[in-house]
Amino acid sequence: MTETVVAPEHLDVVIVGAGLSGIGAAYRLQAECPTKTYAVLEARDALGGTWDLFRYPGIRSDSDMFTLGYPFKPWRDAKSIADGPSILRYVQETATEFGIDRNIRYGTKVVAADWSTDRARWTLTLESRDVSGDTERRTLTCGFLYACAGYYNYDHGHAPDFPGADTFAGQIVHPQFWPEDLDYAGKRVVVIGSGATAVTLVPSMADQAELVTMLQRSPTWISAVPGRDKLADRLRATLPPNLAHRLIRTKNILFNIGFYQYCRRRPEAARKLLTGLTTRILKDEQAVAEHFTPTYDPWDQRLCAVPNADFFKAMKKGKAEVVTDHIDSFVPEGIRLKSGRILEADIIITATGLQLLAFGGIAPQVDGESVALSDQFVWQGAMLTGVPNFAVCIGYTNASWTLRADLTSRLVCRVLNHMDKNSYAAVVPKPDGKLDERPLLDLASGYVQRSIGDFPRQGDRHPWKVRQNYLLDSATTMRTGLHKTLEATPKSAVRHRDLSGAPQR
Repeated sequence: MTETVVAPEHLDVVIVGAGLSGIGAAYRLQAECPTKTYAVLEARDALGGTWDLFRYPGIRSDSDMFTLGYPFKPWRDAKSIADGPSILRYVQETATEFGIDRNIRYGTKVVAADWSTDRARWTLTLESRDVSGDTERRTLTCGFLYACAGYYNYDHGHAPDFPGADTFAGQIVHPQFWPEDLDYAGKRVVVIGSGATAVTLVPSMADQAELVTMLQRSPTWISAVPGRDKLADRLRATLPPNLAHRLIRTKNILFNIGFYQYCRRRPEAARKLLTGLTTRILKDEQAVAEHFTPTYDPWDQRLCAVPNADFFKAMKKGKAEVVTDHIDSFVPEGIRLKSGRILEADIIITATGLQLLAFGGIAPQVDGESVALSDQFVWQGAMLTGVPNFAVCIGYTNASWTLRADLTSRLVCRVLNHMDKNSYAAVVPKPDGKLDERPLLDLASGYVQRSIGDFPRQGDRHPWKVRQNYLLDSATTMRTGLHKTLEATPKSAVRHRDLSGAPQR
């Protein structure tokens, strides 16, 4: 590693991450704060985030694209539940269409972020790679830092230590690091896991593989959904694109919120509905009872959607099966289960989940002191106590990520304009009383429970409560009084310091 000393560049705003959230944030910043200078820092060599990183067969969204897509750019493809390459093209088109791509700096990772109270600015330590692969470190300063890098680790997936894994004679693959040349044609494949990745892999690999077995410790709620939205097709055929997009988006938001509330308020009825739909497809009550009836209620964990029932159709064709059991150990020929059965396999895919990582690994410091994120509270689902001029993008767990991501980006722009209007150099959320502490993400999923203790907390009341309701958030986020909950530092208090990067006289 070589170290290069360069005079620090200063920007008004730095956005971290060039995925779906970061590109949306850049659009909002350009539209609502047009005088602000900004850059999008992306640690990888391409934009797209999740949709560029994951390359496993069949990768797709489990949310409809009319709500996962941006409100300012209509989704025009045929499929409502879209595949990964289509989503990546959509993000790329957005970045190019609005000139955002010119502000993205690839191969640039934020390795340290230190807020100076005296100077009212962030100093970011960046690690970047040149075309030869050499790495250099440099610094960049900014007035506001916005982390849009999601909440899981791009470098490491969750990988349990399976006894005997080193004795397995075949190939072990984690979906997050899918080999481009993996040949599974005519082979026996075991997929460990029962989440969104597993239920996507099984039908996608079933046509070529001899047999694909999904091995789960316990059942997950899985529901068949249409791959195309027929009403959306009719609206798009007769109405202008922007109007059709708004109407379809509104319809889907209302339906998704309504179904979520139905599941939470009438769990027994929701259970009967979901198991009834699956039984109608599989026509096997015993299989549904054993493999598709979880012990937890619908939406205690995220519900897995399978477009056009492809997962269940693969089972009916005899190309896929589900086994509910616990792993005893790996053996040369496959996996020995606690029941004594051996699942023979040529390839084992460990779809065992993600490893959470707060805000892309950014560990903020304030005046040289590390901030304990787990001691902080989240304001409006966006900013943190104890960390001035800093925002994070956290999507919904029960709806499309982009719904809240876009609201958060609009809120950040509102805060920036509020600061300019009132000549503030810095703002930081401050509660007006004691808050009852609650986990940031209210899901019982294993990947959440493993690491949620490292994240900030939410409180028990607005604006400190991270609600999972887009209708409430859309009605209140842009109307909350900023003066009441944001503690401000006027520019006059730091006027003797250099705020613009130029010497003051």
